[in-house]
Amino acid sequence: MSFAANQPEVLADLLRRMRRIEGQARGVQRMLEEGADCDAILTQLSAMRSALHRVGLKVLGCHLSSKMVDEVRRGGSGLDAVEEALESFMRLG
Repeated sequence: MSFAANQPEVLADLLRRMRRIEGQARGVQRMLEEGADCDAILTQLSAMRSALHRVGLKVLGCHLSSKMVDEVRRGGSGLDAVEEALESFMRLG
């Protein structure tokens, strides 16, 4: 499923989040270059990891929704979509 075609508001949110993460990564690079305190760098890395995880969960939610709708439209129960989403979730974690 294409975010741009089917969920433009989700796409906009994901892009905003990824740009913020990109800015955090540049900030960490700068901190390293300037010899910042290790604890401060670890704090920023933790924030980046958390933000990236939230992006992944949001993408996973969209994936589950689209797979579930497709399966139900084909006459299925949605259980295959849930199983596939669980496998995706395990990759994310």
